[in-house]
Amino acid sequence: MKVQAYLAFQGNCEEALKFYSDLFDADIINRQTYEDKKIDVPASYINKLQHAELKGKHIHFMAYDASPDTPLNSGNQIHMSVEVSDNTEGKNLFESLSKGGQVHHNYLEREWGYFGRCTDKYGIGWMVNHNQ
Repeated sequence: MKVQAYLAFQGNCEEALKFYSDLFDADIINRQTYEDKKIDVPASYINKLQHAELKGKHIHFMAYDASPDTPLNSGNQIHMSVEVSDNTEGKNLFESLSKGGQVHHNYLEREWGYFGRCTDKYGIGWMVNHNQ
């Protein structure tokens, strides 16, 4: 069995995946636009991503631009959780993810190690952990 995150965006999926691919040294794979599918979307949406995946050494998730007739509500039902190997990596990653977004818990030492939680500029929730 395998459980995998599938993130939904409102027209900026490709931009977000490029941002994440740089942060996590990962590749955007299986990129498919609405043009490739027989789905009725406005002409301005044809080149948006109907499906894509971000895959790297320690990351793999799927993402897409929800069609304009699919309303998305920002919420806190899901967070991407990242376990880093050292504290400096965690601090740098957290700063990059939270830039332009919202910090909910600063990346600080906790009783179990270091932890920070933020929502990035694309509305995705992230938790960064480093267990000592």
